Amino acid sequence: MNRGSEARVTVPAWRRWLVTVALLALPMTLLGQAVTIQLVDSDFLQGQGDQRHLRTEVLPAHRGAIHDRQGEALAISAPVDSVWADPGVLLDESGAEGVGQLAEALSLDAAALRDDLEARENREFVYIRRHVNPSLAETVMALELPGVALQREYRRFYPAGEVTGHVLGFTNIDDQGQEGLERVYDDWLSGEPGAKRVLRDRRRRNIEDVERLREPDAGRDLTLTIDRRLQYVAYRELKAAVEREQAVGGSVVLMDPASGEILAMVNQPAFNPNRRSEISAGRYRNRAVTDTHEPGSVMKPFTVAAALASGRYQPDTSIDTSPGTLRVGQSQVQDVRNFGELTVATVLKKSSNVGAATLALDLEQGRIWSLLDRMQFGQPTGLVFPGEASGYLSASASERPIERATLAFGYGVSVSALQLARAYSAIAADGDLPTPTLVSGAEAGDPVSVMDPEIAGVLRRMLTEVTREGGTATQAAIPGYQVAGKTGTSRKAIAGGYAEDRYLSIFAGMAPADDPRFVAVVSLDEPSGDQYYAGPVAGPVFRSVMESALRLYNVPPDDMIDGETLTAAREVRQ
Repeated sequence: MNRGSEARVTVPAWRRWLVTVALLALPMTLLGQAVTIQLVDSDFLQGQGDQRHLRTEVLPAHRGAIHDRQGEALAISAPVDSVWADPGVLLDESGAEGVGQLAEALSLDAAALRDDLEARENREFVYIRRHVNPSLAETVMALELPGVALQREYRRFYPAGEVTGHVLGFTNIDDQGQEGLERVYDDWLSGEPGAKRVLRDRRRRNIEDVERLREPDAGRDLTLTIDRRLQYVAYRELKAAVEREQAVGGSVVLMDPASGEILAMVNQPAFNPNRRSEISAGRYRNRAVTDTHEPGSVMKPFTVAAALASGRYQPDTSIDTSPGTLRVGQSQVQDVRNFGELTVATVLKKSSNVGAATLALDLEQGRIWSLLDRMQFGQPTGLVFPGEASGYLSASASERPIERATLAFGYGVSVSALQLARAYSAIAADGDLPTPTLVSGAEAGDPVSVMDPEIAGVLRRMLTEVTREGGTATQAAIPGYQVAGKTGTSRKAIAGGYAEDRYLSIFAGMAPADDPRFVAVVSLDEPSGDQYYAGPVAGPVFRSVMESALRLYNVPPDDMIDGETLTAAREVRQ
């Protein structure tokens, strides 16, 4: 054989057969595996896949709406979207670039968002931003970022804003009541969330609704006794007065004395529950319910009522208040000037401290305290509301003459605006003390008789003189109507005594006096304008609110003295 010739290689036959068998076996094996997957194990494998992509998703329940007595919406829940992400999927598949795009769309800091996602990378669900507007939700989803999706939720809206903020309170971002009636009736308003099973792709996006496990059960609506129209008037007038008088704050409560229904309750300063960033404890507390002060002369009608009940005094009984001061032990009670000889009725009209103290010291010890105790001063009113203050009334009648004297004109006792409105409702309702309520149809219980009906009627007639010429509250008078009420201007207590330049100005009254339809209390805290006496400060607010109530509810005038008065009354009602 030559060196350059090609060698012939002979392949053994068994090798050819081995290769042939191997080439034939491979497709047969693949075919068999395909048959197994598609036919034999398909159900099992489908189930395993579904378990990795099926998720149970919560279906939020619609929170019940809150309406006023006329059916106007005061609080409603609207559907919104929240952006959420699976941190692991987003970081693994999009990295820093995807996180940056998401942060830019949502106006978030990219570095902070990335750190937050990395810290919770082992979780499958993390909220990125709650309650976004529809256009922003569309922008986020247009990015098509893996692991980013939307969650349907509900957000609470308050159409009246500041006007009803203190009554309604607010909910948190999860639509759970935090303050006010939203908190008290949270169980009533909250629904029962539903659930559904969904199929998600690898980017955590829902691609199919598999089944409904439980339908959401919406919350129940709540109807209040509040009249939105009167609530707005009270809010407007109080806010204007606080600004005009440069006061620290104030409250207005308007009630139906027969039923105890609260038609309006407003406070200043106010807050807007639609703007959670503005919510602070100092602004959202309902001052009419939570704040108490020594009320001053608005308590004098109860002193006079105790005197009339003793049988020793009549409205025309004479009381000598000269020389405008009264020495009681080491202390001295004084009037703004020497009123001289007064009747019991003019003690109220002129708001004489000396006259009230003289009555108290002449009466049997504990008689005034006993009446105040029956009227449940120092106790909660029965209104179900967070943070209601009980006020203060001593546990027993004091034996000290100075404490008996000061109690007669509203010191040594503290009350809230609501408690005062309730007490004046007893005068308006012939001695029956109602339980205040804010919810229509709520069981408030029967009124409690705390004063003789005849005495209540006499007291109302006496109190009408307060708003007439020569009284302390002519600014509260309403043409065509008899207005019964009382002013109170009290010094505020400070450490070591009472402030010389800090006052609480209150007017409490009712109309029409013969058969009162409404009772209102107006309180301004620390007015620092040109005036601080309750008549010119609180009286105009009372007049405006009460005028509106009488007009809106078509209450006929009860003071038809002459043609001029009738004309004025018609102008008011127009």
